[in-house]
Amino acid sequence: MSTSGTVDRAFRSALYDTGDDTLDTGASLLAADPAADAELARRGEDLVASAWQRGWQPADVVRVVRRELDETHARLAGSLIRAQALRDGRVRGARWQAQVAELPTSEAAARADRFSYATAVLELYRLLLRLPALEPLDEAAGAGEPPGGRERKPESRMLGRIRALLAKAEATGFPEEAEALSAKAQELMARHSVDEALLAARAAVTEGPDAVRIGVDPPYEQAKAVLLDAVAAANHCRAVWNEAFGFSTVVGFASDLEAVELLYTSLLVQATGAMTRAEAAQRAGGRKRTKTFRQSFLAAYAHRVGVRLAAAAAEVPVGEDLLPVLASREVAVGERMDRLFPETTTTRLRGVSDAAGWEEGSRAADAAQVRGRKRLP
Repeated sequence: MSTSGTVDRAFRSALYDTGDDTLDTGASLLAADPAADAELARRGEDLVASAWQRGWQPADVVRVVRRELDETHARLAGSLIRAQALRDGRVRGARWQAQVAELPTSEAAARADRFSYATAVLELYRLLLRLPALEPLDEAAGAGEPPGGRERKPESRMLGRIRALLAKAEATGFPEEAEALSAKAQELMARHSVDEALLAARAAVTEGPDAVRIGVDPPYEQAKAVLLDAVAAANHCRAVWNEAFGFSTVVGFASDLEAVELLYTSLLVQATGAMTRAEAAQRAGGRKRTKTFRQSFLAAYAHRVGVRLAAAAAEVPVGEDLLPVLASREVAVGERMDRLFPETTTTRLRGVSDAAGWEEGSRAADAAQVRGRKRLP
């Protein structure tokens, strides 16, 4: 039998019937025919290319593989995506290339045995085959620009300062200092956004808003999605959460999107640290805390941080000559959001029922004053 025939039989057995017995049959066929490995890999690359046509990006695929399967499958997916990238004829943008560069990989030499390897590959292919279509983020591709996202500009000195502030906020062991550093970072982000809008207006730049997907991982993903939404809103962006696949799509102008990614990641790290300390204090007082404590803590933290970020952004003065520019950018973001998501629904935050968790989360978010601070130079 040809190698193509072996793969065809394995696929018919394992991919189009989800039973465990059929999976074992397909894996046995592949394990018995080492010559079929190259054809098996080629078919996998085709599945990856098909996922790109349906709106998926490298980080999205690996994220859903981790959610539905495990790290072994995520590494297999990473290797498959890297291999497909080498023969992909399309020009991809810097964001896409960065996602590929960060993928986990799995070397063939690390395979435990042929049957186990074939089983994992078929499980991965089952998932890839059933990925639904997502909202296409590469709007610029239809206008002749590189697909995969526009090229990123070199990082500005302002973003470098913001990154340094957030790194300090994550590293400090003092909640008050962490909150103050985050507030300073948000003020700089707001100033940076205004400066970018002013430069664009003076240069008559017509570039529209971009869209990116940011992972919102379990546990407590509802509260994390609320936090990301608050960060996005404070930075002139809008976010829509996809619960099923563990990400939020954030729409905004490029510099604002980068600020959102920076601040969300930093605040999430800080929230986790503050929650750990709060739980330790609760246990020291003889009270056992549960999942509802952590969910309530993060929900309160997200809510209060959102209020503080909005206040920090509002403190940045904006000249009257720039108001029409900012308004037009807001309209552009809204229009792009409506094209991507003509229909959205709201969901009620579940599991927020622990009063101590809510109180501790609010206290952590209110540890530093936002208003009345001395302005940064």
